[in-house]
Amino acid sequence: MQFFARMSPLRAVRDLRLFLHQRQKHELIFLFLSVVLTGLLLIGFAKDSKVEKAYRPEIIYVQQWRLDRTDAEIIAQQAIDGPIKQKQIDEENRRRAELRASFQRADDKLKKWGL
Repeated sequence: MQFFARMSPLRAVRDLRLFLHQRQKHELIFLFLSVVLTGLLLIGFAKDSKVEKAYRPEIIYVQQWRLDRTDAEIIAQQAIDGPIKQKQIDEENRRRAELRASFQRADDKLKKWGL
């Protein structure tokens, strides 16, 4: 801890100022350009690192039914579950169509470039 006790921000700024004062003009320009380009690369990687969560369907492991259900109860439950399942199927088909369309656009651009 004694090492950090001897450090002073004021002395550090003074030392940096003295160091930069002794540099040539072209060295300072290259220093500035290298800091800017490195910063742009880091910002670009940080911005591009956002990954969408993959679609994960809800998994129902066990669904128990009474053994003494009547046919009318089964049909009534199917009438309730049918639209929900169809909505999920339609949503999945819509996602697949969007993904297929994006791949088709990319393929069209590559064909346009002759690749």
